[in-house]
Amino acid sequence: MKLVFTGGGTGGHVYPGLSVAEALRSLRPDAELLYIGRAGGAEERIVPAAGLEFAGVPAAGLRGKSPVSMLRGVWLLLRGAVRAYRLLGEFRPRAVFATGGYASVPVAAAAFARRMPVLVFLPDIQPGWAVRFLMRFATRMATTSDAALAYLPRKKTQVTGYPIRDAFRSITRTAARDRLGLGDVPPNRPVLLVTGGSSGSRDINRAVARHLPQFLRLCELIHVSGPPFEPELRQLAGRLPPELQARYHLHGYLDDMPAAMAAADLAVTRAGASALGELPATGLPAVLVPGPFSDQQRNARYLAELGAAVLLPNDEVEDVYGVVQGILTAPARLATMRRAMTALARPDAAVSLATLLLETAR
Repeated sequence: MKLVFTGGGTGGHVYPGLSVAEALRSLRPDAELLYIGRAGGAEERIVPAAGLEFAGVPAAGLRGKSPVSMLRGVWLLLRGAVRAYRLLGEFRPRAVFATGGYASVPVAAAAFARRMPVLVFLPDIQPGWAVRFLMRFATRMATTSDAALAYLPRKKTQVTGYPIRDAFRSITRTAARDRLGLGDVPPNRPVLLVTGGSSGSRDINRAVARHLPQFLRLCELIHVSGPPFEPELRQLAGRLPPELQARYHLHGYLDDMPAAMAAADLAVTRAGASALGELPATGLPAVLVPGPFSDQQRNARYLAELGAAVLLPNDEVEDVYGVVQGILTAPARLATMRRAMTALARPDAAVSLATLLLETAR
């Protein structure tokens, strides 16, 4: 059986597809899988590293752009749809699994034109423009949480949870800390993870940099800054006293995020789709700083309302040290947040989606 996966723009749209592909291989070892994403996008590097064949198509986002950029985006999406139509004709899959992001739009449109069934997965709570557009092509839909059903056609939508890679479930805290060089951290010293996603967050990085000595007196800090911000932060760290430098673990990019999350007691992070799956899988409480002009607000509000996270607006990110200090110095509060986050885990999500994809293909 041949199946196509598509989605991209951010890791939150790529990794769900890879997790489902991983589960699918255990259910149907004979399946032939192809991932179609944006040429030049992050998925062009991530997908082959996961062992899947990758094909690129032109694609671009449309939201929040100038008229000239929007016209260029529309032109790229049309070119992408033509390219995807040809790829689907050559590969002849039984179904297409789309996880949203603008990279999935031309592929799902081409699949609809070829009358191929399409399973659309909404990883976020509230759909962005891409998933809203894809709804018209969807044979079946699935989503992370019951809260998302308010935005989706209920009759053809199934709540599966957010699919995560086995690595997030299988690693222990002890193994994770050893892997990241934190094996000697005293039990009474908390570990904080700060990350702004694969490309980093300027606002979060600046706020942490301004309070870096205070953070390092409070806790051990794993900081995944994004490659563009690493040199400046490393230079700043070099001016710290040696005892504080030893507590600062800076990474421009970190492939082993399962270990980073398993090792930490608290995270400061954006509220992209992956936060709805990876944080619960590792039981990691968080201070969520939704990105400006994004769909992350609803994700963050959902986790905060359930007591698993604290929502810190992006324009208040300068207060991040005070918020983190208030949580890390209140063990009972931290434990309550951890229990609330752990309760949201759906460890069977990837298998549920793989099964649903096979049903859609039939």
